[in-house]
Amino acid sequence: MALALEMKGISKYFASTDVRANDQVDFAVEAGEVHALVGENGAGKTTLMSILYGLVRPDAGEIKVDGQPVQIHRPDDAIRHGIGMVHQHFKLVPSFTVAQSIMLGMEPNRGGFLTPNEENRIVSELAERHGLPVDPKARIRDLPVGMQQRVEILKVLERKAKILVLDEPTAVLTPQEVAELMRVVRNLSQAGFTVIFITHKLLEVVRVADRVTVMRGGRNVGSKAVAETTVPELARMMVGREVLLKVNKAPRQPGPVVFAADDVSVTDVRGFPAVTRVSFEVRAGEIVGIAGVSGNGQTELVEAVTGMRALDGGRLALNAKDATSLSVRQRRNAGLAHIPEDRIHVGLNLETNLDENLIVSRYKLGQFNRAGFLNRRSMRDFAIDVIKRFSIAAAVPGGGISRLSGGNMQKVVIGRELAGEPTFIVANQPTRGLDVGSIEFVHRSLVDARDRGAGILLVSVELEEILALSDRVLVMYRGQIQGEVDPATATEEQIGLLMAGAQPETTAPTA
Repeated sequence: MALALEMKGISKYFASTDVRANDQVDFAVEAGEVHALVGENGAGKTTLMSILYGLVRPDAGEIKVDGQPVQIHRPDDAIRHGIGMVHQHFKLVPSFTVAQSIMLGMEPNRGGFLTPNEENRIVSELAERHGLPVDPKARIRDLPVGMQQRVEILKVLERKAKILVLDEPTAVLTPQEVAELMRVVRNLSQAGFTVIFITHKLLEVVRVADRVTVMRGGRNVGSKAVAETTVPELARMMVGREVLLKVNKAPRQPGPVVFAADDVSVTDVRGFPAVTRVSFEVRAGEIVGIAGVSGNGQTELVEAVTGMRALDGGRLALNAKDATSLSVRQRRNAGLAHIPEDRIHVGLNLETNLDENLIVSRYKLGQFNRAGFLNRRSMRDFAIDVIKRFSIAAAVPGGGISRLSGGNMQKVVIGRELAGEPTFIVANQPTRGLDVGSIEFVHRSLVDARDRGAGILLVSVELEEILALSDRVLVMYRGQIQGEVDPATATEEQIGLLMAGAQPETTAPTA
């Protein structure tokens, strides 16, 4: 089959971080195929696609589209050559309607006046043509994440893209939304579109892609037909070693209760009930997982537990002491650590450097503070240790973090939170955006913390992760604990029914 895209000898060096992101990379994609591009965080895959889309200028190399050499210096050039990109972090205006978002810069008008009805009609026809139904009048802020992603895809299609680049498209989706995206991608491929699927989730590669290219250390280490490879082989190519794809952990040895929520109720930002009369305990030496479709109160519950949101009712206890009214700092001083789901806006301050981000929760300790002045040498030593322990690619002590990949930003957060050996850890989506090697490390780190006696509350939309790591699983539905299951015996179907609101007694397996 003819090549839709060919990139040859692409190189890019970032002098500010002394990183060679791409080193003589060759990358080719056939017309009409779904081609997965995989690699560890910092492997260079997003940089390569940013070069393709005109967001980054290469130092060397050439690009061909449909066999013809092209010059791409900015996104407008990429769009003109039929290349569209859907970014991991969506670029939508919350107050806009779906139609306004899709038609931005291309609005139909009559005599210089906008025609909203015509705009809605165009978007409705576009959505119907591609089998991606949307409500053109809906506001972006009111849409679930999966539907917002659909808007981004439609926006690219309206600009006549034939090559679609999806950058970590499932990083913020629920399992149901992931399944829907897979259907969309396959339909686009069957309709003649070429899809480049950037991901670190190898099971997704097997589900959706025709071919896969693996990058490591800024280089292309091989391309294979998906039907001719396996997940363990791809993991080995990505990391350069054997990767443990299953979590091995000893039976739990539960100790005293380190955290308790008693009859807790919380409202969301709009003042509506988000968590209603929830009670549970976490003991030392165990991982308690919370499963549920995103938007069922998990975020508000975590914010209440960590002190970021006030309770409307109920009581919290941390290490047998009342923590209901404690501030965030007081809870941290009492042994709580928090890995937030939003690493960009909650977990990190991109305006400061790596060292300052790593000590943000402990800068008052004597190790880093002398008579009110920060000890820069101790901060640097701590940063060097965290970078090494957590394999944070492209990070340098004292350097900025805004250029780090999303996965490496997550590693900075996890390294900071686990370094203090807390007694109670709240881990909210701890592996979101991480590659298989990093996921293995994070899972091992959480299990090690549990084995050292920490109690862990794990919140994740990755059901496989919940089942693999948890000693007990609580399922949330519409702000309440719908049931508790044993991960050793529960099936995804049983948990799925609870996630959909079924009563616990109806989830027993049939004979």
